[in-house]
Amino acid sequence: MTKLTTAFSRDQAEKIYVQHRMLEHGAELHDWLQKGGYFYVCGDAKNMAKDVDAALHTIAERHGNMTAEQAKEYVDALKKEKRYRKDVY
Repeated sequence: MTKLTTAFSRDQAEKIYVQHRMLEHGAELHDWLQKGGYFYVCGDAKNMAKDVDAALHTIAERHGNMTAEQAKEYVDALKKEKRYRKDVY
């Protein structure tokens, strides 16, 4: 299955960022990761990458029924497995 979800922060009055879309589709994103999915982040390191990382932790907590510490371990494991990759600048 292929799915494309977009986030535009400059094309309309209401700014919609990547982390907003992630949280909107959190259950689906978590399920996808649980089934072996990969997550790539590319772009602004200063703000966007940090906000996306925080959203991923929130999704793990909410949809994985994890504590904050368990979510951190989960996200760290994704990084170690090279299933969470960043190309930020």
